[in-house]
Amino acid sequence: MSDLALVWGDFSADMMVDGGDLVLDDSLQTAVIISLFTDRRADDGDVLPVEFGSDRRGWWGDAFPYEDGDRIGSKLWLLNREKEMQVVLDRAEQYAREALQWLIDDRVCDRIDIEAEIVRPGWLGLGITIHRPDTDPVEYRFNYAWDAQEARAA
Repeated sequence: MSDLALVWGDFSADMMVDGGDLVLDDSLQTAVIISLFTDRRADDGDVLPVEFGSDRRGWWGDAFPYEDGDRIGSKLWLLNREKEMQVVLDRAEQYAREALQWLIDDRVCDRIDIEAEIVRPGWLGLGITIHRPDTDPVEYRFNYAWDAQEARAA
């Protein structure tokens, strides 16, 4: 089944258009982009970035999940303006893993490898490798413009 093809830019995803028609995609790319870059609602114990006040964000559709507990997106947005430190990269990997766990739960893949790194000041890089049964692994690379410039570790 095809999805609309999303392509990741430096700041957001956009639909692909070819000859005036929306492009369809049979790969996992669109599902991975939606999973990583849609804002998941913050849990009660999560520390919210100051600039968001008490807004816990999240996708409105999670109020009506197909299965109890299903949630769309990731909590990568919680890292907004965090310091560029290893502990923050570890959290980025954790948030990405949590967002993509449904691929394992739904048996789309057997394993997912995730690596977060600071690509350059203010940019978070995510390397995602999805291991599917009976096929070669699929690799994705996302560089995310992060508001960490004013919060860099000294």
